[in-house]
Amino acid sequence: MSRAPVLLDMPGQIDTARLTLRPPRAGDGAAVMEAVCDSLVALRQWPANLPWAVPEPTLESFETFCRRAEAQFVLREDFTFLIRHRTEDRLVGACGLHRFDWLARRFEIGYWGHTPSLGHGYLSEAVRAIRDLALHTLHARRLEIVTNARNLRSRALAERCGFVLEHLRPQNTPEHGGDAGEAAVYVRTA
Repeated sequence: MSRAPVLLDMPGQIDTARLTLRPPRAGDGAAVMEAVCDSLVALRQWPANLPWAVPEPTLESFETFCRRAEAQFVLREDFTFLIRHRTEDRLVGACGLHRFDWLARRFEIGYWGHTPSLGHGYLSEAVRAIRDLALHTLHARRLEIVTNARNLRSRALAERCGFVLEHLRPQNTPEHGGDAGEAAVYVRTA
């Protein structure tokens, strides 16, 4: 990379056919907490992949998350996007680019969906938008999606978005009860 990441021009919003993706900001904590609380049973099935869903939710923790995510976006340290339905203006989940290596141009895509919004293709639409942002704006050479091997919905989403299973690896989470089975690592290269 020839320029410092903080100098990269990033879109403040991505619009797709049905969705608007934008970074969290101050004041979003209550909406994020509500969507997460509606989805806790599903999210807590995957503690190794979603450790933030394990503690009891508080408005303060979600507002803190939103403000930190906004700052990290500006500093180009992490790219979290809230996924909102464009016409109904409701939160349907979040996705983003995480754990990246600027030199290697490697990024990991993460996502979660508001349980009542699942099954409509919103997450696939959002992940494709984030994938395209990484490939075309950030010139990614390697994108990864890491999910629990037993999470068949998440694995199917990765495949629908053009990712290929590269390998399975052990997934350990001593802080959440030890062995969490295997992680499935999906990749997409430029």
